[in-house]
Parts: sequence; C-alpha cells; structure tokens
Amino acid sequence: MKRHLIEDLRSRVKANQENEKTSNETLESLERKVKTLSEDCSNKKTSIDALKQRLNVATKEKSQYEQMYHKTKDELEKKDLKLTNLESKMIETECAMTKLETTASQQLHGLAKQSGQALETVQKKLLLTNDKVEEFRTFVKALTRELQHNVQELRTKIKQAKKMREVRVCKKGLSQESFQLAASILNVSATDLEEILEVEDDEETAKTKMEFEKDKEWLQYIQKLLEAQFPFASYLMDAILEKLNEKKKLVEEYGSLMKHT
Repeated sequence: MKRHLIEDLRSRVKANQENEKTSNETLESLERKVKTLSEDCSNKKTSIDALKQRLNVATKEKSQYEQMYHKTKDELEKKDLKLTNLESKMIETECAMTKLETTASQQLHGLAKQSGQALETVQKKLLLTNDKVEEFRTFVKALTRELQHNVQELRTKIKQAKKMREVRVCKKGLSQESFQLAASILNVSATDLEEILEVEDDEETAKTKMEFEKDKEWLQYIQKLLEAQFPFASYLMDAILEKLNEKKKLVEEYGSLMKHT
C-alpha cells in the first residue's frame, strides 16, 4: 500500500509538474500578447495624436481659405458693380454720340447755304462734337484697360489657387515624415520644397504667353475700331461683350476653385 501510495503521489507530482509547465507556457504567451497589445496601443495613440495635429492644421487652413474667399468675393462684386456702371455710361455715350452725329449732319446740310458766320457756328459745334468723341475714345480706352487688368488679375488668382491646391494634394499624399525626409534628402527647407512643387511647367508658361498675345491683339483691335470710320458701335460692343463673357467665366472658375479648396 505504501508503494502504491508513493507511486500515486509520484504520478500526481508529475501531472502537476506538466500542468505547471503548461500554465507557465500559457502565462508567457499571454505576457507576450499583453506586451504586443501595449506596443500597438502606444503606436495607435501616437498616430491619433498626429492625426489630431493634422486636423487642427487643416481646420486653420480652411478658416484662412474661407476668409480669402469671402474677401475676394466682395472685391469681385464691387468690381462687377463698377463695370456695370461703366457699361451703362458707355451705352449712354454711344447714344449721345449717335445723336450728335445725326444733328451735326443735318445742320451741315441746312447751313451749307448760309453765311460765313453760320458756318463758323457750325464749326464750333463740330469742334465740340469732336471733343466729345475724343472724350468717348478716352473713356473706351480706360474701360478696356481696366477690363483687361481685371481679367489678368483673375487669371493670376486662378493660377495661384490651382498651385495651392496642387501643393496641398501633393503634401496630402505624403506623410509629414516623408515630406521632411524629402526636404532633408534634397538638402532644402520645407518652404523651399513647397516652392519647388509650385514651379510652373512649360505648358502653363506657353498658355500664359498665348493669353498675353490675345489680350494684346484685343487691345489693338479696340484701338483700330476707335480710329475707324463711323459706324463702329456694334463692333465695339461685340468686342467688349467678348471680354466681359471671358471675365464672367473666369469669375465662375475662380469661385468654384475657392469653394472646393
């Protein structure tokens, strides 16, 4: 019985040892899992903090772009109002010029048979008419220059908005670490790297040059109309409306870009 008891105790000790070994292995496995989960949680916490910082930066940038958009919108509305007033004055001037032309023509035929004093009066009126025509030409030149300047400003703002959007997309595609690493490899600052990303390509340069040439041709055409014989009002109106339509499209494009930005 003692021998059986001893053997039974030995079997129990051996079973307990095996159970203890299994428990130790399980405990080690659990400890490794706890360590892995702790490291994963730490990494996720770091990632969440980084995302929070990016979110704060994006929120500030959004606020700045909204302010820029509202400011630009107000400026465009003021310029549109000013341009509308100029258009009304131009139409009134054209009507007055047409009436003056008709009146001058009638008076010339009626006064052709009168004395030199009457002819002198007619000449004075013609001089006045010429002064008004010259004033109208000055007004049209100023209007066209202002209109062309507005269009050029819009083109510049559109290009700047597109560049800003492209840089933002590029930066968004890269993590902050990758962006800093690229700047370190190139041995430049982050600001310099952004400027490199904003460099205008050959196609954009050619497009800008072509737009400049078109504007130059348009101004030359307006000058040619002003120097041409009457009537030229319809051709002048078509040329002005063409540029106004171009400006309207640019305003819509810029508004759309700023809205998406």
